[in-house]
Amino acid sequence: MSNIKDKVVIITGASSGIGEATAKELTSKGAKLVLAARREDRLEKLQKEIQNNGGQAIYKVTDVSSHEQMEELAFYALEEYGKIDVIVNNAGVMPLSPVYQKKIKEWDTMIDVNIKGVLYGIAAVLPSMRERKEGHIINVSSIAGHLVFPAGSVYSGTKFAVRAITEGLRIEEASNNIRTTIISPGTITTELLETITDLELKSAIVEDSKIGIEPASIARAIVFAIEQPSDVAINEMIVRPTIQEL
Repeated sequence: MSNIKDKVVIITGASSGIGEATAKELTSKGAKLVLAARREDRLEKLQKEIQNNGGQAIYKVTDVSSHEQMEELAFYALEEYGKIDVIVNNAGVMPLSPVYQKKIKEWDTMIDVNIKGVLYGIAAVLPSMRERKEGHIINVSSIAGHLVFPAGSVYSGTKFAVRAITEGLRIEEASNNIRTTIISPGTITTELLETITDLELKSAIVEDSKIGIEPASIARAIVFAIEQPSDVAINEMIVRPTIQEL
């Protein structure tokens, strides 16, 4: 029997990529899903697919950069399922650019989604997890949270922040039996590259991304972390293509 069966899992950024793949992996293990993203048509389609395969899923259109909407998401999960076992803070954007280009709005978006979105997700679920003395918070960082590359200064900064926040949370909440996991993907074939507005840079990154592995590879890592016994915490994983050097 899977340790995941009947666990209530919130997934942000569930409309595509890693979030969608994680939803499909978890539903095959019997999880009860709360899907969150901004694109309602994608959420509705994924929900129907899961339900048609015998799974359980609800969804709520959510902008992770809104503290209020994240609180509403957690409340919805508690209202519908009575508990929150896991949150996968997966939503993220990656509009890469050199600092000198001063793409301030893109910096603000990365900070709002990649950092504040994770913090708001943590804040929304933590009270109920502390009350129950159990829970699991999974935050998706990146290989860019371990190294910095040209045009990735701000993006890497946000992903380093995710790792720091998650490690601090681990220390703070260990006595409350709340597990934390950092997932750092390498090159993955997702829609993330679509947020790059510099066409020349985007072309180069797209070429490099041809070595990317499927989002399902990251989904399986997330499932592995969740299905461990409650006294075991998988605190950090890097998952990247075998042939990726950086």
